[in-house]
Amino acid sequence: MRTQVIKPRIREILSKELPGNLVDLLPKRWVKIGDVLLLPIRPELEPYKYRIAEVYAKVIGAKAVLKKGHIYGETRKPNYELLYGNDTITIHVENGIRYKLDVARIMFSPANVKERVRMASVAKPGELVVDMFAGIGHLSLPIAVYGKAKVIAIEKDPYTFKFLVENIHLNKVEDRMSAYNMDNREFPGENIADRVLMGYVVKTHEFIPKALSIAKDEAIIHYHNTVPERLMPKEPFETFKRIAHEHGYEVEKINEIRIKRYAPGVWHVVLDLKIFKR
Repeated sequence: MRTQVIKPRIREILSKELPGNLVDLLPKRWVKIGDVLLLPIRPELEPYKYRIAEVYAKVIGAKAVLKKGHIYGETRKPNYELLYGNDTITIHVENGIRYKLDVARIMFSPANVKERVRMASVAKPGELVVDMFAGIGHLSLPIAVYGKAKVIAIEKDPYTFKFLVENIHLNKVEDRMSAYNMDNREFPGENIADRVLMGYVVKTHEFIPKALSIAKDEAIIHYHNTVPERLMPKEPFETFKRIAHEHGYEVEKINEIRIKRYAPGVWHVVLDLKIFKR
């Protein structure tokens, strides 16, 4: 059903049940991951949130509805409230990739879709790619499926790791993608990767030395981080370059992309960097 039809239908149903002054506060945007809905609920709508969730689910076609919340902790866990349904495990299909996940317990950002699609074309067959923060395979599955590269995917959280393994099988890339349930700082491989994925934010710079040790000379590192807009465009490249120099590397910036606003005045960016051992 098209959005132009969905919104009037939801409004029509709920205008008969909600006080008139609240109807205009109904969510105008939502996120659908597979058949699970993420819905922002304003404080004024709290007393009616379960009924609102039920109507959105039935009109849009979702088996569960979660109230949007915050992402927290080292492993980027969502803090969402279940408003409707009881099964939050789903399969989300994007760019031909099947991502199985539990939306209530694993972060998946639709706003990062362009970067996931971009990853499908960056690697070459025969490359060895190490994904230091694999999650459910957000960035590395497209590389394995479309780039035909060999991928080592490292994921620390055991629950997320379970879905990473399932997704490798779902996408039939068992022959070229292997998964490790461990802290990437404990990964023993050194000087092995043609390409390193650092799909993390806020504290990614703390992992730069490990990425450098994993990478071969002249490898490409896809370095994600968050940066205040007032520090751009110097950051985050200056920080990466400084840490690389401390470990005996030169760095060339090939590309820089703003992925999305992370917070007011703060951007999530990714840099494509080529490293050279001095």
